[in-house]
Amino acid sequence: MIARRRLAGLAVVLPALAAAALTPHSSARAEDGLEPFVPLLVELPGWKAGKPGGVAMRDDGSRIVMVQRGYARGEIHVSVQLLAGPPAQSRLATSGTGLKTEASHGPISASTIDGFKVTRTFQASDKSGTIIVALGPAAALSLAFKGLGEDEALTTAKGFDWKAMQAALK
Repeated sequence: MIARRRLAGLAVVLPALAAAALTPHSSARAEDGLEPFVPLLVELPGWKAGKPGGVAMRDDGSRIVMVQRGYARGEIHVSVQLLAGPPAQSRLATSGTGLKTEASHGPISASTIDGFKVTRTFQASDKSGTIIVALGPAAALSLAFKGLGEDEALTTAKGFDWKAMQAALK
């Protein structure tokens, strides 16, 4: 008899709990949506920008942000991601140590630019590589490119406001 009452109670409570868990509070929607991050992936002069997309959420104090936008200029393509939480930590773990390193996919170099740790890879054969800007211990800007020279890729990355991104991801 007691077991039946518990099962009946669970049959009423579980759907309500599931609905509450799946329906975010209105303050959470405003705070955790993509709206604060999308404007940071600006239009770049001379580039055709794709539609930004991604996901931003917060769960028990941890935040995950993955916002992406593609850019094209003729046959040249650039993909930019703004990351926070585990996706950023994963990307930052691949960053260099400040030394020039040779890897199978090309040289890796790390330096400090405008107060930010910047890690770059570049493969001269097809002018491709990545630039990762550490915006914090769990926040990063990642720019992957193909068809650009190394200096032009860095100039493109500097077209984004790293300090505004850092502030938005705190």
